[in-house]
Amino acid sequence: MGSTSTAAPAAAPGLRERKKQRTRDALVDAAHRLFLSQGYARTTVDEIAAAVDVSQRTFFRYFANKEEAALAILADAEEYFIERLADRPPEEPPLLALRIAVCAAWRDLSTEDYQQGSRGVGAALELLRLIESTPSLLAAQLRRSAEQEQRVAAILAARQGVDAVQDPRPRLLAAVFGAAVRTAHLAWSTAGDRQREEGPEGMIAVIEAQLDHLGPALVAGHWSSDTGH
Repeated sequence: MGSTSTAAPAAAPGLRERKKQRTRDALVDAAHRLFLSQGYARTTVDEIAAAVDVSQRTFFRYFANKEEAALAILADAEEYFIERLADRPPEEPPLLALRIAVCAAWRDLSTEDYQQGSRGVGAALELLRLIESTPSLLAAQLRRSAEQEQRVAAILAARQGVDAVQDPRPRLLAAVFGAAVRTAHLAWSTAGDRQREEGPEGMIAVIEAQLDHLGPALVAGHWSSDTGH
């Protein structure tokens, strides 16, 4: 009689890994609180480490610098978006897959399971405003965005079965999509209090509105008859 083999479930993180993750989350949370309360420039690595009762040396085991700690919240959210995009059905058109993935990421990150530590979507929304008002953080985030575009382009190329080097479409779509999402972030950060109070759903609505305008903006001959609202 033949035997049936099943894949073993993924092992749960060990005690050491869980402790390291808790320390990282605590450092990110402390950095975020300090940056918002006293400003990014005035906050030091020593203050962040002291808030978690660890040494400066421990801080640098997790982050190369203060900028990396500040952007960790968005880095985690971006990683989650990449995972959702990679999971989309291959038959979906590329732009639709991107749209569903980014909206799903915002919604998932707003659920109770993710509303803790560095994965909280509320913290990500707060961080967007901090980045826009801090030139060094904005420059660092733009560098990160360029790196993410390359990853998105590679996923799109693999989904469509094209060469990401020879075919410009994956890179072009990744860049345009990234610009649309950034425009949505800017629109949300300057929106009225009522829209910001809507939290993740308010942000999703802004992202979808920007993507709705993407096609007409690219193909329209003249915009004078359409305000874009």
